[in-house]
Amino acid sequence: MNAPSAPHALLPQINQRNVPPELIAALKALFGTRCSTAVAVREQHGRDESAFEAPPPAAVVFAESTADVAAAVALAAQYRVPVIPFGVGSSLEGHLLAVQGGISIDLGRMNQVVAIHPEDLTVTVQPGVTRKQLNDALKSSGLFFPIDPGADASLGGMSATRASGTNAVRYGTMRENVLGLEVVTASGAVIRTGTRARKSAAGYDLTRLMVGSEGTLGVMTEITLKIYPLPEAISAAVCSFPSIEAAVRTTIAIIQMGVPIARVELVDAQTVRMVNAHAKLGLREEALLLMEFHGSPASVKEQAETVQEIAAEHGGNAFEWASTPEERTRLWAARHNAYFAAIQSRPGCRAISTDTCVPISRLADCLLESIDEADASGIPYFLVGHVGDGNFHFGYLIDPNSAQERATAEALNLQLVQRALRMDGTCSGEHGIGLHKMDFLVAETGAGAVDMMRAIKAALDPHDIMNPGKVFSR
Repeated sequence: MNAPSAPHALLPQINQRNVPPELIAALKALFGTRCSTAVAVREQHGRDESAFEAPPPAAVVFAESTADVAAAVALAAQYRVPVIPFGVGSSLEGHLLAVQGGISIDLGRMNQVVAIHPEDLTVTVQPGVTRKQLNDALKSSGLFFPIDPGADASLGGMSATRASGTNAVRYGTMRENVLGLEVVTASGAVIRTGTRARKSAAGYDLTRLMVGSEGTLGVMTEITLKIYPLPEAISAAVCSFPSIEAAVRTTIAIIQMGVPIARVELVDAQTVRMVNAHAKLGLREEALLLMEFHGSPASVKEQAETVQEIAAEHGGNAFEWASTPEERTRLWAARHNAYFAAIQSRPGCRAISTDTCVPISRLADCLLESIDEADASGIPYFLVGHVGDGNFHFGYLIDPNSAQERATAEALNLQLVQRALRMDGTCSGEHGIGLHKMDFLVAETGAGAVDMMRAIKAALDPHDIMNPGKVFSR
């Protein structure tokens, strides 16, 4: 494994392709008012939650059907103009930025739940459906979709970035929960991958190829997902610890003992302070674990008692239990509000987020060394983590106008990724590569593997129009 070099400059390399007026005219003729060149609309579709900046797309098409997407992509292919899929704009690695120009296809109006099959525990949705919308639709059937990245992201975006989140320790990631797709290819053709069957040995696994491809191989227009019965009993708990190390050691012991915990999230003391100030909560301002247990009443009780005993061995205290939905929501507000609480703690800042994941046995070493580096840097940060599967996030809060702070944050990110790779981990547990991690991808997988990815991209998208400039350079 090669050591990663410093990442690309925080401002991406801009290589705008020409968007001919004939294409814009053709899109307007086809879509009418659903094709916008208004500056405000273009700018909205030219930024996400990353610290990158780039010129906006030349136009935005608001698609309402697979046929709309296919027609827009076919026109773009005719003029060899880039196409960038847009969900709700919550990505963190610059996935939707038009670094090579082109048109944005907004999938937000494709927000229908197409079919629910409760007897098979599957559901088919359009890509603009958000996870909260899906769970509202499933509520009356006693089922739910567990993948929860925190933001109310679209399921198309979650599939494209192979998202996971707080429930991944028990239910897996989008990789394990997408059964099949409808995809518009770079030529404007429509293909289907996978079925509603739980397994298949038929040919190449194109579904897994598309999941996590970040819009670089096609535009997802329909997604078939696994869904799960709502647990008979759910209990949540928050437990404070005298140190980050104590909280992490507790997590490692829980996982290694095989406790089937559904969620276990780490929040460091300073992030708890930010959340308390933001959400007017009264959480104890120490490192804490947020946990959730799913199952029968008896199994939930047994899991909770086991975890409480483990935590006590590591100095855990101030357990607070919650079994009603309202109580659980209050406790989980600390985790879900962490990003916005941190941003508000330093007005005008931008967050450079990290996303490493390591084997659970190396979690304490990786996390503690990274904390020491962050503390020594003087850069404000927040720290949260889906630590049950070895994944954690620093958010370095920088002044976007300070070159020195940008450089310091990038140096911290580089050191963190190098450490994770030395420990057989990954540069991205769930956010994806986007613009920010292209050099890290080479370091993690090797040049040969990236060359194979490039060959796949070239075969499926010979004119490089599908979200170009992301994952790797062409």
